Amino acid sequence: MATVMGEHVQRALWRDYLELTKPKVLVLMLITSLIGMFLATRAGVPWPVLIFGNLGIGLCAGAAAVVNHVVDRRIDAVMARTHKRPLARGRVSPLAALAFALLLALAGMALLLVFTNPLTAWLTLASLLGYAVIYTGFLKRATPQNIVIGGLAGAAPPLLGWVAVTGQVTAEPLLLVLIIFAWTPPHFWALAIYRKEEYAKADIPMLPVTHGEHYTKVHILLYTFVLLAVSLLPFVIHMSGLLYLGCALGLGARFLHWAWVLYRGTQPHAAINTFKYSIYYLFLLFIALLVDHYLMLNL
Repeated sequence: MATVMGEHVQRALWRDYLELTKPKVLVLMLITSLIGMFLATRAGVPWPVLIFGNLGIGLCAGAAAVVNHVVDRRIDAVMARTHKRPLARGRVSPLAALAFALLLALAGMALLLVFTNPLTAWLTLASLLGYAVIYTGFLKRATPQNIVIGGLAGAAPPLLGWVAVTGQVTAEPLLLVLIIFAWTPPHFWALAIYRKEEYAKADIPMLPVTHGEHYTKVHILLYTFVLLAVSLLPFVIHMSGLLYLGCALGLGARFLHWAWVLYRGTQPHAAINTFKYSIYYLFLLFIALLVDHYLMLNL
């Protein structure tokens, strides 16, 4: 009986540390990093870069997520969405979490320096610090534009994947960053509307809390128009073809539909539905970029 209980505790602890890395967010980031790698070359991606490059990026992103949990542990404890997180419930101590974050970051940086190139490693470190220190430690509590400014760090994965293959920063990966950068505000503000009372309780100056829901809905609609325009740029600069153009227009039109429904206030669950669709939008848009890339290579 004691053995069974010990195994249960050990399994729970493993899951707690995994949860600290925000695995669902991490998967989406690694998908965009992976696609950035494949878009960077007309040939195949060397397997050490493909495996260890993404692993290094993922470990560093996980480290940033752990730091986010540490800094936000008191906020997480009062929000319904996050009150069961390991640090908020006391299942993992802040010191243990920070040690785990340091281990992840060091391992990730080592892999990137050995298997990719120094530029990828330093850009990844800058992204880690941007999210864990500048956004989480300062911007999140300082300004309702926290998501807009801090979104740049979260938009980095496709750039990191591209640079891991090519060793240089060019216009194409910066355009991929711009797409995620424009996507971030409507994505998070929709969630912020849905969780408005919780953010207010936690004293986080999210836009719906400081400026009201109507103001936020207007900005979601405006940013969605910006996102649609930005998403067409890969076709404009001949980075992608007609397949991607069609997908970008279709996906963007659907995003605009949800932003308009949210603005009009005609559906009670429009905010959370807009948030959920935005996740599918980004995933499918980058898949369309990848499929179009290989389709163009074979024509």
